[in-house]
Amino acid sequence: MKKIFLYILAGSLCFSACKKDDDDVVAFIEPENIEVRNTYDEQAIQKFMDNNYLDTQGNIKAFSSTDAADDNFKKLSELSPVKLPSGVIYIKREGAQPNPGKTIDTNPESSTASLVKTMMRATYYLATDNEGNVALTSAGSLTNSIDLTGSPITDPTFYYAKRNIVTDAKPRSYYEIEGLQEGLKYFNGFENLPNSTLPNLQGVIIVPSKAAFARDANFYNLQNACFVFNFQIYHTETRPEGQK
Repeated sequence: MKKIFLYILAGSLCFSACKKDDDDVVAFIEPENIEVRNTYDEQAIQKFMDNNYLDTQGNIKAFSSTDAADDNFKKLSELSPVKLPSGVIYIKREGAQPNPGKTIDTNPESSTASLVKTMMRATYYLATDNEGNVALTSAGSLTNSIDLTGSPITDPTFYYAKRNIVTDAKPRSYYEIEGLQEGLKYFNGFENLPNSTLPNLQGVIIVPSKAAFARDANFYNLQNACFVFNFQIYHTETRPEGQK
């Protein structure tokens, strides 16, 4: 009987200890002040640019602390990033741009608005503060045609929402990421690259939450999210009427 009592007591102590460990884990709480959110985004994006580089195909890679193979690569922050007034940052990869290429009209309401066919990784993050360590966390994939399908995608919805889904209740801003459209107009697209062409990515567009959906409801349920786009535009043309 004493043994049974001791087993129960040991189990209770173990449960209490485990519960205490669980209680010590403090979940990140979204700041009420939008200015604090914007500051988190800015600090976390800067850290992201310091901790990552572009490999020989233009893919974003994190620096390794144990592998010296990436020691000669420059940080994203050293690749002449351009920061726009909205907070959007774009980086054009040297030697990977079409010459001359075709201008991209990213205004969805324009009569010359551009269709784009792209190979792209679109990743979303939440900038969090963990005991003073502000960083981009909670990564997820919005789309990844490079690693998953291996085929270019045409007009992803977050770039252009077709007329048949746009309504008064769910306007373009419910689907489209304005910061992506803003950054993409600084790039030119290729024309008629075969789908089989291996990606040689043109660069990066980083969109803070204030230039994406901020705290507004959206199709992807990604309030407060920052976005990182790593891409190549395989083809662009004025969008045909049948694809508007």
